[in-house]
Amino acid sequence: MKSRPLALIRDDLVDYDKAMERMAELVEQRQRDERPDTLWLLSHPQVYTIGRRTPVEHLPDPARHIPVVETNRGGQLTYHGPGQLVGYLIVKLAANEGVVDYIREVEYRLIDALGTLGISAERRDTPPGSELLTGVWTAATGRKIVSIGMRQSRGITSHGFALNVDGDLEPWHWAVACGLHDVDMTSARREAGAATMDQVRPIIAAAFEARDQSVQDLTA
Repeated sequence: MKSRPLALIRDDLVDYDKAMERMAELVEQRQRDERPDTLWLLSHPQVYTIGRRTPVEHLPDPARHIPVVETNRGGQLTYHGPGQLVGYLIVKLAANEGVVDYIREVEYRLIDALGTLGISAERRDTPPGSELLTGVWTAATGRKIVSIGMRQSRGITSHGFALNVDGDLEPWHWAVACGLHDVDMTSARREAGAATMDQVRPIIAAAFEARDQSVQDLTA
């Protein structure tokens, strides 16, 4: 896997709609070469996000009172909430590189990071005609620990991954995650016991060779 250093932006809890606005700005800046390839680490308040192909029957009961937002990324329904580390990747693809190629790289970098946490993980190939198995799964228990959904526009990626760290997993049971009826979503805490957000954040940043930007750049 080639070296691909990224600039790092760190935030705590950011409203999903506001994050989408900011991400669009970052993408436009990268398209104009006004910023480097960037990893934005953050978390969201409770929200379900869906792709354009997500069936209505996969949505949660409105009585759960968790917002459902349609997004332009690939993939199906996913859940975001406190205790989940989201990584948005604004990266310029090489001339011979597609977004699917980059997603494979993202999977392997996350597998390496989870290994540092003592969690053996793997990616899965999707059988023909099956729902996409994009993401990262625990090798020992066969549970899904990372969801990935990305897109590219004019050669720049957006959206990214969501790693369950130490949050509540119950909302995953209230909808059909990733289009997979039998998926068992898990977290770093469930698999490794003592994993915390403070422990996981720097490990994920290191896996993506991501370093903090200057204050001036962050406010550009």
